[in-house]
Amino acid sequence: MPQFLNRRNFGQPQMLAALLLLVFVAESVWLTSRAVKASSLDSGEIARVHEGLRQWHGYGVAGAPRAVVEGGDPNDPQAIGTGVAAEFDHDHSPLWYLVASAPSLVWPQSFAPEAALYWAWLARIPFLVFGVLLGASLWYVARRLYGDAGGYIALGLYCFSPEILRSTSLWVAPPEMGAAWGAFGAIFTAVAVSHTLYAPREVVLWNWRRIVLLGLSFALAIGSQFSLIVVVPLALAFMLYLAPTRRKAALGIWGAACVLALVILYASYFAHPAAFWNSVKQASFLTRTWQAFAMGRVYLQLLWQFLQSSPALAVLFPAALVAYVSWRRIRYFGNTAPLLVALLFIVCSLLSPHYPGFGFQLMALPFLFVFVAGVSADLLETRYRDLVLAVVGGTLVASALWNVLQLVKAGNS
Repeated sequence: MPQFLNRRNFGQPQMLAALLLLVFVAESVWLTSRAVKASSLDSGEIARVHEGLRQWHGYGVAGAPRAVVEGGDPNDPQAIGTGVAAEFDHDHSPLWYLVASAPSLVWPQSFAPEAALYWAWLARIPFLVFGVLLGASLWYVARRLYGDAGGYIALGLYCFSPEILRSTSLWVAPPEMGAAWGAFGAIFTAVAVSHTLYAPREVVLWNWRRIVLLGLSFALAIGSQFSLIVVVPLALAFMLYLAPTRRKAALGIWGAACVLALVILYASYFAHPAAFWNSVKQASFLTRTWQAFAMGRVYLQLLWQFLQSSPALAVLFPAALVAYVSWRRIRYFGNTAPLLVALLFIVCSLLSPHYPGFGFQLMALPFLFVFVAGVSADLLETRYRDLVLAVVGGTLVASALWNVLQLVKAGNS
């Protein structure tokens, strides 16, 4: 611990980042305290916790009909109708339910609405943790790529994003922060692994920590939202691009991470092969509604949700995109990769106008934050530094003040 807290590992940048994250935690706790009122609890939230607890206590598999677990016919309507669920969950694995309900294992009393003030906090703890971890990961990646300025800009956008706060606090938002952290971790862990492949060491054994992290990221992302399987081939594409002369090693590491993710996902079914197989067959991995591209209101809805998700991003992203297109110097991989991932998630959200489209919009936000931070950090090194600093800093400060005012209004509503 003393070595970790020395001035080299924990200095002023880490202190400022920790301070921003503490502000984020305070915002999230404030919003969560308003969200746990009994009147704001919905049936989906209660059902999610109950499904997970049933599996933790050995009563079937969350999101799967009991008939499958007990060896019955999964296509028998009568058997399915008497199970835990009417049909398989097409969007989530049991991991999603197990994570959401894990803290509730310590709650010895009933989950009656009048006790929601207590147990609803337990149901939100995992997503508060995921929100903090995603923020810390975002700062770490942006700082490694673009320096201290990039890290602060990315974290500032993150900590005062209304959509991030709503998703972390489950304020009229689905629990997708685990999926967001998994997707973010999968992409940038793959990038980090690729940069180590030229070291003169045993590749697979030396990278076992990153293999574990990549496998966990895959499992968390896909287990929380099946359609996030798109990050698996995307991670491989980045690895092959960044290590063109070590592609066999990259493929081996990627394959090992995929096997680990598969083992984790199978374990989330508590080793019930029938439930696992039938759930995979019925999962909605790629939901497509091609007609959405021809519907103008879908684009208007996407634009409106984008404005609501982060007003600061709505101001800075167009400016960053113009700078990226017009200035060749900043069109390098560190800026291009997060932009490509964000655009892919936005396209996926257009193909799924409802769920899981809303989830893809959330997944895109951290990558957009990284992109804006990278372009802004590059512009800060030009002769326009003072202007860029005034625009970016002023936007972040205004966004923070506006966000605090909205939180106060939410508390009084």
